[in-house]
Amino acid sequence: MIIEDCTAIIMAGGESRRMGQDKANLLWGERTLLQSVAATMQLVFPQIIISVRRPRPPMDWPQICDDPAYSGPLAGLHEGLAKARTPWIFAVACDMPFITPRIIEWLSGYRGGFEAVVPVVQGYAQPLAAFYATSSLDTVREILHGNEKNSMRTVLARLNVRYINESEMKEVDPALRSFFDLDTQQDVIQAMNPDFPLV
Repeated sequence: MIIEDCTAIIMAGGESRRMGQDKANLLWGERTLLQSVAATMQLVFPQIIISVRRPRPPMDWPQICDDPAYSGPLAGLHEGLAKARTPWIFAVACDMPFITPRIIEWLSGYRGGFEAVVPVVQGYAQPLAAFYATSSLDTVREILHGNEKNSMRTVLARLNVRYINESEMKEVDPALRSFFDLDTQQDVIQAMNPDFPLV
């Protein structure tokens, strides 16, 4: 199913300090991590935009660069919301190779009446596997340019969010593999085991 009213924003602007190399270009099978996540997004969304800190070599998808005055995922979210031409975006980190079309489609069903739909795993919100209404741009811009703490947590505190808990999501993704992100080399080794547990 294609979610026609939404654009996928793949966040690929992190510094990857804990990994020790650019995560987006890390090989995952025959693709890079970024290509793998993008391939999944193509199954669900009519348009994909890659959010980057600085321009990457030409790709099959358009790129948007963060404002150099700001950093972090909030800067990428701001640019994604500003550039999208759909009522919604789905923000996803480039290091989440197990995220599935099924969980994305399922999450999309909770958008009605909310400004964001955000999974919660092990007690932590997952703001980079989440839906955001583009109408939230003004709030994100206000936080990014203002005196509040420049963080995704601050944004979520200001938006009308539908949080999705683990028990709900396990109906669709019993092991919650979709939300396993690769931050370190150890995470990569763990993820190579097809039976790896989430915890």
